[in-house]
Amino acid sequence: MKPPEPDAAFEISLRPPAFSEFNGQVKVRERLELMVEAAKRRGDVLEHILLSGPSGLGKTTLAYIIANAMSVNIKNTSGPVVEKAGELAGLLTSLEKGDVLFIDEIHRLQPAIEEYLYPAMEDYRLDIIIDQGPQARSLRLNLPKFTLIGATTRAGMVSAPLRSRFGMTARLDYYNAEEMQKIILRPEQSHVRCGGRCRCTKSATTARGFVQAISGEIA
Repeated sequence: MKPPEPDAAFEISLRPPAFSEFNGQVKVRERLELMVEAAKRRGDVLEHILLSGPSGLGKTTLAYIIANAMSVNIKNTSGPVVEKAGELAGLLTSLEKGDVLFIDEIHRLQPAIEEYLYPAMEDYRLDIIIDQGPQARSLRLNLPKFTLIGATTRAGMVSAPLRSRFGMTARLDYYNAEEMQKIILRPEQSHVRCGGRCRCTKSATTARGFVQAISGEIA
């Protein structure tokens, strides 16, 4: 039997909406909070941010928190999905001033697509070549100032030219047992309801046993 498709809205609802509710990654979180506060005081958009680290540590969650803190919209995609310049142009031209574009697995962008990002990140413009041969012509699109947040599990595979265009780079580390306990036992996660029935009635008990087992192994 094929497993059910993940519910994107439900998944997002489980993510902490603010820095104050995000457990762990203290140094990264503090740096991000300072960046957000500085941008809001300047009345300017946030600098581009590159987050790296193993899967499941909160890179996507932090991107949504950043967008929420800046009171802007967020659009997300992933490196392998963007195969043509037109697809990238469609994403960028749909943004409004200050919006966040989140690209997961950004190291998997095709080199040709990555080169289109350089002027978009630096000068907020997009130069697209239309047609080929003698009829080829360049079309310049002016973009609103936006924030690109890239996420990668392979920081070493992010090219130097792309990395240099991020105003901040940060690596997320694994959580310790205490941090995992706080994450698992978040009140919102233990009171999720679907169809009028409690969906996680045993989550707290199960999580406590899980965390105790991990604590015992770590100790």
